[in-house]
Order: sequence, then C-alpha cells, then structure tokens
Amino acid sequence: MREITADFTRRHALAGIGGVSALALLPACAATTPAPATASGPIKGLAPDAALDRIAYRMLAHEPARATSLGVDVGEYAAWRSTFGTPGEAGRNAYAAELKALVAEVRAYPREGLTGDQLIGFEVVETAFTRALEGMALPYGEVAVGSWRNTPYAVIQNVGSYIDMPNHFAATQPLKAPADIGPYMDRLAEVPAILDAECERIRDARAKGVVPPGFLLDKAIAQIQVAIKAASESYAGPLAAAPIDGAPVAAAQAERLVASGIVPALERQLAELRQERAVAKDSAGVWAQPQGEAYYDWAIRASTTTRLTPDEIHQRGREELKELHGRMDVILKEIGYTKGSVGERMRGLAADPRYKFAEGDAGRKEILAFIDDRLTWIRAQLPRAFSVPVNPRVEVRRIALAEEPGAPGAYGGGGSKDGSIPGRFWINLRTTDLHRKYDLADLTFHESIPGHVLEAEFSNRLPLIRSILAFNAFSEGWALYAEQLADELGAYDEFKVGRLGYLQSLAFRACRLVVDTGLHSKRWTREQGRQFFVEENGSKAEEVASEVDRYCSWPGQACGYKIGHSEIVRQRARAQAELGSGFDLKAFNTAVVLGGNAPLSVMANTVSRYIAGAKG
Repeated sequence: MREITADFTRRHALAGIGGVSALALLPACAATTPAPATASGPIKGLAPDAALDRIAYRMLAHEPARATSLGVDVGEYAAWRSTFGTPGEAGRNAYAAELKALVAEVRAYPREGLTGDQLIGFEVVETAFTRALEGMALPYGEVAVGSWRNTPYAVIQNVGSYIDMPNHFAATQPLKAPADIGPYMDRLAEVPAILDAECERIRDARAKGVVPPGFLLDKAIAQIQVAIKAASESYAGPLAAAPIDGAPVAAAQAERLVASGIVPALERQLAELRQERAVAKDSAGVWAQPQGEAYYDWAIRASTTTRLTPDEIHQRGREELKELHGRMDVILKEIGYTKGSVGERMRGLAADPRYKFAEGDAGRKEILAFIDDRLTWIRAQLPRAFSVPVNPRVEVRRIALAEEPGAPGAYGGGGSKDGSIPGRFWINLRTTDLHRKYDLADLTFHESIPGHVLEAEFSNRLPLIRSILAFNAFSEGWALYAEQLADELGAYDEFKVGRLGYLQSLAFRACRLVVDTGLHSKRWTREQGRQFFVEENGSKAEEVASEVDRYCSWPGQACGYKIGHSEIVRQRARAQAELGSGFDLKAFNTAVVLGGNAPLSVMANTVSRYIAGAKG
C-alpha cells in the first residue's frame, strides 16, 4: 500500500561507491517517474480485456515490487524494478485515490457482450478495490490490496519491512546479470525511507491510542534486534554471493548503505516499539483498540467475503469441530487410543516418539527429505485430479531466522507470471518439534501442491489482474480443499495416522473460527485462545503459541480458511446432486481453480457455469 513509482537512478546508487551514504540519496524519493501510458489512462473506450489489463497496470504503478514478483516489470515497465515507490502518507493517499477512480470507472463500464470470464474480472476488481477502500477509510491499520495481510499494526511480530525487505532481496529481486545490480542498489537505497515511514505510521497510531498487545511487542522487539544483527547479510549478502561482474564492488557499497541508512532506521523503529511497550496492555483482541468493533467487522468481511457475523462464525466453528472430532474418534479407536477426549488422545499421539523428527539439524534434514518425498508423490497424482496438465516448480525454503519466532509453521505461494520465479514453500524450522510425521504431509499439500503453489500456477494463466487479486477465503479454502483432494487420491490409504493429521488440520481450522472470534469479539485472553487449541484439538502448545499471536495481529484472517473450504465442498455437493453420473471430479476441480481467485459468491457462479456446461 505504500508504493508509488519513484526516480532512483542507477547513477545515484552507484555514486555511493565513492562514499555517498544511503541517507544522502533519500531526497530523490520525492521525485516520481511518469507511469507508462498503459499504466495511466482511463479504461473507457477500451476493449474488455484491454480494460482489465489497464486496471492491472494502474494498480501495479503503486506496487512496483509486486510487478517484480509477477515478472512483469519488463519492457516499458522496466523502471519499476528500480523502486519500491514513495513511502508513507503520500503513497497511501495516492493509492486510495487511484482505487476510488478505478471503482467508479469499473461500475460505469458497459457489461453488454462480455464473456463470463470478463464479467468475473470486473466483479473481482470492484469487490477487491471496494473492500480495500473501506479498510483505508478506517483511522488506522494497513490494507493489503487484493491480498490477505490486513493488520491494525504497521510493525509487529509478523508485519513490517524489517521482515519483508530481507525476503524480497533474498528471493525476489533479480540478480542474475550485471544489469541487475543497478536496480538492486536503487531499491536498497530506498529502504531507510520506507522504514522511517513505517515508524511515523506506528507513532501516529500510538497518538490515537492504538498500541499493540505487550506480548506481541516483546516478540517484535526481539525480532528487530535480530534483524539489526543480520542486516549486513540480509541486504549485502545476496550481492556478495552473486557470481556476476560488479557484484563484489556493489556488495561493499551495500555494506555502507546498511551501516549508514538501514541499521539506523531499524534502530529508530526499535526505539519506538520500546516506547509503545512501556504503555502497552495485554488485551489480545482488537476490541481493545479505538473503534475496534468496526475494525473487526471490516476485517472478517474482507477475509471471508461474506456477511457472516462474529457470533455466526463462532457457532459454525464449534459445530464443524464437533463433526470432525467424530470422524477422528473412529480412527483413534482403531489404532488403540480409546480413552479421553479427542484432544487428549491427539496430545498422546503427538508425544509418541514414532512420529517425531529428530532434534536439531539432523531432524531438519529429515523434514526436508520428507517434504521432497511427498511432493514427488503428489505430482504423480495430478492427472487424476485435473483435466488440464500442470506441474509447477516448487522451491522449499527455510523461513528466515529473524522471522521464525513470529511465523506460522509454514506458508507458501505461487511463482511469477513469467515463470522466472518458482513457487515457494517456506517451512519454519526453529524447532523440529513444530512438526510430526503424521501432519507434515498434509502441511506440504496445503502450502505447495495441490494447494497454494498449484492454485497460483493456474491463476498465472489468467489475465494479469486475476493473477494479482486474491481473496483469503478462496486462497485458503482452496488450500484446505487441496488437503482433502490428497486424502481422496490415497495419500493416507496405507497410513491411518496420516489421515488423523489431515482431519486434525481441518479441525484446527474450525478451531480458528472459534478462537479468532473469541479473541476479537468475545474478549478472550491470549491464554484462553491457546488452551482451546490444546485442550479441544490436541494441538501442539509450541505451534499454537505463535498461531494465536498471529490472530492477534491479523484480526479476521484466520476465519477465511474453513469458511472457504466449507463453501467449496458445498458447491461440489451441489454439482454432484445436479449432475448425478455426469459429474466429473477432474472437470469440477479444473473449473473451480481456473475460475480464478475470487469472492465466494463469484466462485459459486463459476460452479453454476460448470454445471450448465456439463448438462449441455
């Protein structure tokens, strides 16, 4: 949300080799580079596909780093690779104005003669941008336009550039040829201004009475301290490791930029967080913040793409948890776990040394080998699940050490639209006790194939705007549905305990409905949220400690998973009922995933079209 194109030239960055510091370069951020013509004109009068592309590039003009991750910062957009854009209030205001203008233009665009896919494109744009504008109108918080990481806190244990920037420079910023060095240095020189803009943002929020819970601040403070120590490796390290001409000289300059600009900016953030910690309370939910109820109302609508209330979501979670535990009970009894609640028996299972990985680096190697084995297996099953061939590249990476304490057990995402950046499965290895042999396969299917990485691979085949805009309920609902597909394809036919891990995963997401609404609407404490997972679902205490803290910093986000999954399953049942023997699982799956990431109501329309087509 902070990005607008800015004029930071290669000449400016490389001039620093002679001793110019990053801080000396920062005033250039005030100048802006004119956007290419295809990223700045109205959509009126354009053909539908051209109009949708125009919308995409007008959006990316405010998020050039996103253009890099998609692999579309080439040709006339190549200058975007050299900037993150203008940070701070000016960037937010300009982006909001652009979104407002685009919503008006989309609503005025004639719908006559549009194909079904084109209609979906305009519906998706209007929904995503309208929801984002509602969030931007709130007095605080950061809005992820067409994405999922909405948060009331601009810098916290799992939010902030101190996390995002090292990940970007390590995994996304191109560094394959000498010509890539200039853009790398240009963006590196902008990092201090971005960090300082965030610092001003959280300072302003504190003035409004918005202070994160103390226990989150404790984590963020510790992580920023690690980020400061690791700054040289995070920002200069990729250059030092790049086998290209000019990289060693640029790495030396990057070291000076880090020391004179990035580290001091991180230290200013650290000082502000320490001031916040001195006045922080430990109320876990956003209800304790000014206008917290209104914020949560928006957050759950953004996450679920429904109008469900917190009470309705809470009750649905309890009902689905009961049904899933009934299925788990049967398997637990079959394998000899007969006494106690499902949660108690699952805790006993987690303590069984047969299902633990070794400690330390030996266990980390076991985990990575296990993931590789499961990826090999699921790739071989894809022709049984989809009617369109797909075989996405997946890179398995350990979550950065500075991020691990505040990160979930894993996360994943698709590669770039041009294929130059692979899909990635990030695994948290701070301790091997986070994972078990009966649940790691399911986690792999969720985060990579046929989950997030595969879904993104299909999305990358759609028009650009559809590859950009994502909806939490569909993204995470699909990833849970992917877990179900893996089970249906036979992942656990010879390993009943693995099916328990899969069912516990679904039950875990049902628990999320209860805990997220409990924290933010029913005023639960952090400990109440943790204990619900441990006692009701047998979840590992180490795992849920970070999970619950994540819900505290991303209100509503955890509700999207099971709401989305249940709706996809409901739509499949509808298709089966209407088509009978004419139902084709491969065709259904392909129709849903190729329908693209969309609000749940739009996904339902996609299924209706599949049903109509199957009926002939």
